[in-house]
Amino acid sequence: MITSEQRERLRGWFAGRLPDDLFEELVEVTVDREEITVIGRITGPRPAEDASPAEREAAVEGRIQEFRERTRDARISVARDAEHRFGRKVSWGVECDGRRALFTHVAAPVMTRLRQPERQVLDTLIAGGVARSRSEALAWCVRLVQRHTDDWLTELRESLEHVQRVRGRGPGTGPQEEEGEEPTADGG
Repeated sequence: MITSEQRERLRGWFAGRLPDDLFEELVEVTVDREEITVIGRITGPRPAEDASPAEREAAVEGRIQEFRERTRDARISVARDAEHRFGRKVSWGVECDGRRALFTHVAAPVMTRLRQPERQVLDTLIAGGVARSRSEALAWCVRLVQRHTDDWLTELRESLEHVQRVRGRGPGTGPQEEEGEEPTADGG
């Protein structure tokens, strides 16, 4: 679990390290044990006034693809520095005219043991055509929980950060206490 201060330092490092002309704005930097995801806003295309929705969507897709190709070398350079410094892979994404697109990101395997009722939930999702495998079904479940419990998860993360701060102030985490301050076993 990363603290708010660590997250702010990480975001600050990227804000300082990214080339000034890469994004209009650094929108989001998220991190977990395996990956740092950097998302920036890019300028949208300017289709004709009478452009159809399909044409507008295609223009946004084209702009995102153009950005991805044009900035590849710069993003690789930043990612190498960050991966060396933070020990995590770096993934990239953009927001363009309200659409978010991730380029490459880590799909980390997660091992779990499920009892039969839990496996039946996954198998039902497969049978219903929602997922092709148990792995895909489990990922679908996680996304569903995430979408419906964002406030609760945010509160839980904040609570965990508080626990980490309190632990950091506990005995044995700071400078060693001077000898003779603690009573000995015989009370002296």
